Amino acid sequence: MAKKKGPTGRILHDPIEDRLMPIYPLDLSRIRTIDDMVRAMGQTAYTARQIGDAADVLEHMARDKDCFVVMTLSGALTVGKMGLLFCDLVDAGIVKAIVSTGALMAHGLVEATGRSHFRYDPRMGDTELFLAGYNRVYDSLEPEVNLDAVEEVVDHVLEHWDAEETVSSWKLNHRIGQYLARHAKGRGILKSCVEKNVPVFVPAFTDSELGIDLALHQRMRKQKGRALLRFDPYLDFEHYASTMLATKRMGIFTIGGGVPRNWAQQFGVYAELLARRGFEKLPLKRYNYGVRVCPEPVNWGGLSGSTYTEAVSWGKFVPPEEGGKFAEVLDDATVALPLIVGAVLERVGYLKPGADTIKGKKSR
Repeated sequence: MAKKKGPTGRILHDPIEDRLMPIYPLDLSRIRTIDDMVRAMGQTAYTARQIGDAADVLEHMARDKDCFVVMTLSGALTVGKMGLLFCDLVDAGIVKAIVSTGALMAHGLVEATGRSHFRYDPRMGDTELFLAGYNRVYDSLEPEVNLDAVEEVVDHVLEHWDAEETVSSWKLNHRIGQYLARHAKGRGILKSCVEKNVPVFVPAFTDSELGIDLALHQRMRKQKGRALLRFDPYLDFEHYASTMLATKRMGIFTIGGGVPRNWAQQFGVYAELLARRGFEKLPLKRYNYGVRVCPEPVNWGGLSGSTYTEAVSWGKFVPPEEGGKFAEVLDDATVALPLIVGAVLERVGYLKPGADTIKGKKSR
């Protein structure tokens, strides 16, 4: 029997009949693992639900054997001590390529060589910090001596570089990873990437400590009358493109935004133009999955805050109506990332709740 309109013209529906999904109180008494917490958060509201949804989409990526997952990184996340999460995603076989800022890799190299970052003491002014050699990153410190140690590693790698071989960021990061595999006792992003054959691209290479170190090394070569090295960013561009063209499906896991996100996403545009200009016969190559963690709002107009649905209009992503799966978390990555990654690593069996090892690696 059809429902009649009430006196105000409304027809009040039954949400169960309309198959709406109920949400539930978060019951801490039932939480035993990271995954328990994230699943429970996914059944609540606001940012907590975004975190739950993001874990679900990342799990889809991880379990899709035909999906090639790219992780893009920006922001001072290794100074923020998120580095081992990235190692875990690589070691678990989830992430197959990384696009990052050079600074993030440089600060991660500090960790990988056994050095530390430190809490900022607000009783020290920034001028005092400069004179003492303490570089401030919000509430943490990167001692200048750490960056000197990074320069020594990069210089060692470049010292043995054949001047006939052109340098690119993924090649240099691979060589640094090989150095770490031989000399570093602890874990590190570039070390894990070498062990799992995961390329690391730094599209804005000169905007980083790594870029500065190469520039200084070039000065040394010039001073000694040695042949200068050549750096070609298009080696990165084409290697990334050829890697992605060989995939069946693609997923992107973005932390922050900026150049790494845009550089990775523009592959879809490049592939479409290759076909449209007649250079190659290609189908549309768009990301099937996307998860991003970034607090930037869309109304600022920047790429970091732009939505995946906006990127659909550029041909970068498969739209939801064609099967695209996306999740967006407007939160600080140091809060959301451990929850999302921890939950997914538990789901795929890499992280064992209550165990003191991770795939044979002793927990600290």
